Amino acid sequence: MKNYLFLISFLFSVLLGRTTQILVPMDESQSNHLKAYGVAFWSLENDVVIEWLLNYRGGSFLFPHLRSIEEELLVRGVKYEILADGQINSIRNQIAHPEVNMEIVQLEKAPKIAVYTPNTSQPWDDAVTMVLEYAEIPYDKIYDSAIVMGVLPKYDWLHLHHEDFTGQYGKFYSAYRSYPWYKEQVAAAERDAKSLGFEKVSQLKFAVANNIKNFVVGGGFLFTMCSGTDSFDIALAAHNTDICEHMFDGDASDPKCQDKLDFNNTFAFQNFKLERDPMVYEYSNIDGTDLHRQNRVTEATDKFTLFEFSAKWDVVPTMLTQCHTDVVNGFMGQTTDFRKDLIKPNVLVMGENKSLGTARYLHGEFGQGTWTFYGGHDPEDYEHRVGDPHTDLNLHPNSPGYRLILNNILFPAAKKKKRKT
Repeated sequence: MKNYLFLISFLFSVLLGRTTQILVPMDESQSNHLKAYGVAFWSLENDVVIEWLLNYRGGSFLFPHLRSIEEELLVRGVKYEILADGQINSIRNQIAHPEVNMEIVQLEKAPKIAVYTPNTSQPWDDAVTMVLEYAEIPYDKIYDSAIVMGVLPKYDWLHLHHEDFTGQYGKFYSAYRSYPWYKEQVAAAERDAKSLGFEKVSQLKFAVANNIKNFVVGGGFLFTMCSGTDSFDIALAAHNTDICEHMFDGDASDPKCQDKLDFNNTFAFQNFKLERDPMVYEYSNIDGTDLHRQNRVTEATDKFTLFEFSAKWDVVPTMLTQCHTDVVNGFMGQTTDFRKDLIKPNVLVMGENKSLGTARYLHGEFGQGTWTFYGGHDPEDYEHRVGDPHTDLNLHPNSPGYRLILNNILFPAAKKKKRKT
């Protein structure tokens, strides 16, 4: 019925001779950047093809002038402009100029979205689920059993909740092992592993990570933040060994586990050193969090810079870095950012902390699919700690850090284009 109403609205516009379109600017003039992505997704769900004007006024959206879309923009508080046909042609001519770093990408179909997260999690536990809820973008929650049983092929896009894929329960042992919530999480994870036929949680998590890897190989889009980045790669690298100490899985780690890591099996990182001490809140030397502390970086001084790509040649990274600013406020996490010397040479760095020499935002291809790693926990909560109040995105409708997440959600709606060389 919704699609029928869209068609009627469109035909009515044509019969009236209307030659206007809706431009949703995404520069500093936009009242609610995050909700704008939600309207774009909502339109795609209703089979309305829209255009993404890369690098034009912050990565603006162009919609057909349908009453239903205009009403949705009004309801969600998104700023828009009605442009006549001549104005649209002028914009298209400007973008088409070979010396202008802009491009038009057609968005055709809303991706089916899944978030890998336990049923006990709340939306505010994770930045991606928070912004999906705020932008009113639908998603399914899935977890270990669904992935082991082969549910992933029904989805286009997958986000990994800030998970520990190494089986070390987030390495919270030192600080929180006596807390009831920690004990309950360990007990639940062990029950789930046994019910799915695994002796150890680490074995279950590797099976999950390997299924996710195969999802990407087959053409899926993977996005993850914080510890869902490095712990995922570490689990893939450790597929031939045991890196967990006795308090995590009942027996000692393999004394030679470091030498048995298989870096050919990872997405982003290589030659990293494991943090073997169970009392240290860290998985390896991939994470750059300590560099922030050593260099006395504060919330006021912590910034990362987005790279500028050629919109006409590097369409994919240009889509993923659309923003109304090139300098984004930094934010901490269990995994804050990534040491550059441990990143594989074929990985694309899209954002970096220049002063520390770390990478914040990474992208790569694997098989037929793509993955994106984004360091940090919550773009609007600088040093998020266990038990902190959740972020209210009504207070941050123009958040550049959250925009980067939503770029990734819309990315699969465009036809996949490889980077030209």
